[in-house]
Amino acid sequence: MQFAEEIVVDEFLPTIRSLLAGDLRDRGLTQSEVADVLGISQSAVSKYAHGDVTVNDRIAEDDRVRDLVDELGSGLAAGDISPVQVLIEIEVLIRELESGGDLLAQLHEEAVPELADHGSGFRVHDPESDLRTSERVLSSLRRGLGMLETASGFTGLIPAVGSNLVACTPDAETVDDVAGVPGRIFDVKGQATVPADPEFGVSEHVAQVLLAARRHGADASAAINITYDPELIDELTERGRVAAEFDESGDVASSVGAAIEDEPEATVLYQTGGMGIEPLIYVLDTDAESIADTIRSLI
Repeated sequence: MQFAEEIVVDEFLPTIRSLLAGDLRDRGLTQSEVADVLGISQSAVSKYAHGDVTVNDRIAEDDRVRDLVDELGSGLAAGDISPVQVLIEIEVLIRELESGGDLLAQLHEEAVPELADHGSGFRVHDPESDLRTSERVLSSLRRGLGMLETASGFTGLIPAVGSNLVACTPDAETVDDVAGVPGRIFDVKGQATVPADPEFGVSEHVAQVLLAARRHGADASAAINITYDPELIDELTERGRVAAEFDESGDVASSVGAAIEDEPEATVLYQTGGMGIEPLIYVLDTDAESIADTIRSLI
């Protein structure tokens, strides 16, 4: 008797680890760095590098496996994805390959021929799980923040209260469904400084603006606040953006909602300030990277 999990442990994991270790080495990472990234020992990396680990050719030659190795290798080498997301993405691929008739199911049925008579499928995980969705949001947010950190001149757009780049899950309803930078992004001696890795539930204000816009029909999953300047509004509208003003002295959610209802296509929201309120521009888009691209184009 052999379980599907044994096929995964004995055939799939050694193969994908070997492929991923080789991909990272090809991208210039040292043996020690590969070990750190993959969470394995240097001796294990050495075994993979020298072909001392048996690789299943059918798994190694599967296009989905190769595509995922390339995607994960690129992301890990660039620091754009976390080890947790690597684990999730590999887990999702395993569940896909375990489904009835697919590669791991075939290998399992070949090891246990009696299974073929039952037409069994082995999908036990939802590939669109909350954990996977959250990791995707955080990964996108990290990439957007990295783009802003290295953008020369971005500090000139950071308001006195600081900026925050936020992104939300597809079904976001509360600030806990919105990820942002704890403590916001500040200008520290001319350098845009992100004080900590993004987390969910740490942004109040920018998250509320994004959620209010979404509740009133805005097709946006990310937002950023920058300093107010009429020339920036003009430049954004010249680039095809629709701008709408709202009043932040009252209830923000209601004011943003009213602005979106007046201008349903608005992706630039702004308020001109008031007593104790700094004027700000909010740029909305489908993801964090698109917002970072827009901001860099303003510099």
